[in-house]
Amino acid sequence: MSDPVEDISSESVMKKIHEKIHHYQDSSSSSDSESEKLMQASKKVRLFGRQQPVHALFGGGKSADIILWRNKQISAGILTGMTVLWLIFEWLGYHLLTFICHALIISLGVLCCWSHVSCAINKSPPKLPEVILPEDLFMSIALSLRHEMNNAFATFREIASGRDFRKFLMVIVSLWVVSVIGTWFNFLTLFYIVFVILHTVPVLYEKHEDHVDTFAEKAMNEINKQYKVFDAKVLRKLPKGLSMHKKQQ
Repeated sequence: MSDPVEDISSESVMKKIHEKIHHYQDSSSSSDSESEKLMQASKKVRLFGRQQPVHALFGGGKSADIILWRNKQISAGILTGMTVLWLIFEWLGYHLLTFICHALIISLGVLCCWSHVSCAINKSPPKLPEVILPEDLFMSIALSLRHEMNNAFATFREIASGRDFRKFLMVIVSLWVVSVIGTWFNFLTLFYIVFVILHTVPVLYEKHEDHVDTFAEKAMNEINKQYKVFDAKVLRKLPKGLSMHKKQQ
């Protein structure tokens, strides 16, 4: 006859082995589910088809930190400063040239009085920093501006040629919407509104990007469906005399 102690010990060993196998299966299944979630997140369609994080899209440097409110003090200070300038120009009726002249008058007057008072009380006058603008900076800015202007002219020529009628309609509608908005505000107020949008919308999108991307994907699918209907009922019925004339030539 077998020893009951040995039977109990063998049963406990088998139970431990069974628990370890069950734990390994649970951990492997959980890791598989996590990997599936990661794969689904990577396959998720992002807004405007982006593949990089929002921070990387804005350069990933200090400018991105300011736009995405990584440093809240600097971001809030810039937004407050722009708001104060907008209030000065819009509510107080200040003009840009007048504001610059008054700011220079106050600055020069304060520095001049400070220098004379310092000499009168035997203290060192204020040391004004010597500002020398680097040539490389302006050269890089000029080259970047030249590159962007060439791209803008190339895009204008492509749209004006009418090869992509969908892009042509989108540009026309966008310009019309901007012209309508321009009748509601002056240029300064419009610039301030655009600045506030660029300073607040990216950080809000970064916090709620999953919900926004899901909604944007549904909206783009619906827009594509409506465009296909519009293309079938309207665009394909337009006269094609110009394209036929080109083929004959």
